[in-house]
Amino acid sequence: MLPFSKSGPIAQRGLHTVIRANIGSRYVHVAERAYLAPLFARNRTYATSTTTITDPIVLTESRKTTPNSNKKTLVLLGTGWGSTTILKTLDTNSYNVVVVSPRNYFLFTPLLPSCTVGTTESRSIMEPIRHIIGRRSKDIRFYEAQCTDIDMTKKELVLEQGEEVDSASNQSTRINYDYLVVGVGGTYNTFGTPGVEKHACFLKEMGDASKIRRRLKDAIEKASFANISEAERDRLLHMVVVGGGPTGVEFAGELHDLIAEDLSRWVPELASKIRITLVESLPNVLPSFDKKLVYYTQRMFKKTGINLLTNTTVKKIDEKTLTVSNSVSGSETEIPYGTIVWAAGIRARQFAHTLRAKVPDVQTSGRGLIIDDYLRVQGTEDIWALGDCTVSKNAPLAQVASQQGKWLSKAFNTMAKDRNERTTSGSSLILTKTSPFVYSSNGSLAYIGGEKAIAELPFLNKSIVVGGPFTSVFWKAYCLWELSSVRSSLSVATDWAKRAMFGRTISVD
Repeated sequence: MLPFSKSGPIAQRGLHTVIRANIGSRYVHVAERAYLAPLFARNRTYATSTTTITDPIVLTESRKTTPNSNKKTLVLLGTGWGSTTILKTLDTNSYNVVVVSPRNYFLFTPLLPSCTVGTTESRSIMEPIRHIIGRRSKDIRFYEAQCTDIDMTKKELVLEQGEEVDSASNQSTRINYDYLVVGVGGTYNTFGTPGVEKHACFLKEMGDASKIRRRLKDAIEKASFANISEAERDRLLHMVVVGGGPTGVEFAGELHDLIAEDLSRWVPELASKIRITLVESLPNVLPSFDKKLVYYTQRMFKKTGINLLTNTTVKKIDEKTLTVSNSVSGSETEIPYGTIVWAAGIRARQFAHTLRAKVPDVQTSGRGLIIDDYLRVQGTEDIWALGDCTVSKNAPLAQVASQQGKWLSKAFNTMAKDRNERTTSGSSLILTKTSPFVYSSNGSLAYIGGEKAIAELPFLNKSIVVGGPFTSVFWKAYCLWELSSVRSSLSVATDWAKRAMFGRTISVD
């Protein structure tokens, strides 16, 4: 589903530019994608798992940066919709800004389903985080690392590099913060269903899209062999999507387009046998949309041959079959599948639960961080949170996180102008300087396949609901507008033009 809100930034994985910096009489080599120096840190000495680093210096492209001791340090965790919106709208001259994330790019999630079938290429919707940093301020620091722990008394964060980095240099590092914004986002929720993590694909990250692409390709190629039984071929060509929200619906629509427009030309003898089944536990798909759009979508799915199993819950997933239960009749059915994609549910990432454990008496929700109307994490001081890792009255939508990011950056900009900001708690100051955050829906869009989309747009005190080919044109136009840079917009437009002229490709290495 496309959120109506601007946002952006990201960096392409695989970048291995080596920077050579002269420090005194020594030379230090730093791999841009892999390095992790400890934060400037007020002349502190930090102990790591292998070494002790004193007076650390941060290097960026042969340049030494030193924090301004007159500014407070604002640490942003994550490079999703909320954090990157703050980065784009914050007055970075008022703070020592530090961004920490294991993902060095911003992912434009509304187009992620299209990457699974080759409609859009992955790098087109991945915007390097260092690009936006370069456009804002050269003094902003970025660490490609995972935040694994926090000491709220000392206001310290523990960072660890990813497993891909050479284990010899993989060490934990502590950095200090004055203000902390937790925007680590969410991940898939299996609801404890047996076999999901082992056998299903998910659709939250770019790696997930690549995995689905590979699974689809392998299933089709295996089904082309003549020495397999018809039952096995039917199983391989059965694609199951679990979850009738925007992500599941859009993926099912993209998968239908791949079959109808490309596989029907490449492998016509197999294309006619491919089946798509969408499983939803509720009575209808797209429960957050207007009922007229829900019925329109279900009617289009029936017309295009996408099988809908509503009021159906997945009980378990095995290597080649899944067991479902109908909540109306109570009957259980075993369904063979070739590829299964789990797009049902979301939960906060691990750091949110780590922070919750520090104040268990206040943070009582297992879904994520409880925040108030000022986005403050309840039970903490000078810590805010936004997006999918939080529990609030707002839905976990990208446009909610983006609006929260804009509101919070405006609040920080206002706080920076206050003369008492150096001595007054940010959590207290924000109460006197700002009004509570209020979410305003800008509408929703979803692509449903067959060059058709649906839209629910606010107009005065009502909503306009439309669906069809024209809405698909509007959806594409808004995607191009919403993308974080001209580079990304041109890349996506080029991908669509290539698809129209030459067709898709699901080739993977």
